[in-house]
Formats: sequence, structure tokens, C-alpha cells
Amino acid sequence: MVRRAARKFREEFKKQMVGLYNSGKPSSEIIKEYELTPSTFHKWVNQYNQTGSFKTSDNLTAEQKELIALRKQNKQLQMEVDILKQAALIMGRK
Repeated sequence: MVRRAARKFREEFKKQMVGLYNSGKPSSEIIKEYELTPSTFHKWVNQYNQTGSFKTSDNLTAEQKELIALRKQNKQLQMEVDILKQAALIMGRK
């Protein structure tokens, strides 16, 4: 099985594909005609029908956004703790 290189699609193209599907054309025909993968095509349809956008950041749930923010905060706090540990070692030697 030969793996095809990743392709980039413009937003206009994605909108056209979703429009074809929403107008009643079967997804199997669209996938076959434009040589798309089923998972990619269905992801586009779900994203556009839910939020009207194909951007990942626009399609995150509130929980996913909160998790990203908490991970970022956790990383920052861990860096601060490491700095304080180093400062304590330096100050302890004096």
C-alpha cells in the first residue's frame, strides 16, 4: 500500500464539498470523484455544520479549551517551582 503525501485544501474547496453534500449528493460519490478520504470529508461536514468553520481552534469544546489553558498554566507553575528550587540552593550555600 502506497501512502500518498498529505494534501492541503483551501477553505473554498471544503465549503464546496460540504455544499454538495448538504444539497443531497451522496458522500460516497463526492469522496470517489474528488479522491478524498472518508474521515477527512466527514470531519469537514461535521465541523462546518456545527460551527461554520474548519479551523480546529473554532471547533474545540469548552472542556477542551479549559484543558489546554490548565496545561499551559501547569507548565508555567512547574517552571516557577524549578526556578525557586534553584534560587533556594544558591541562597543556601551563602
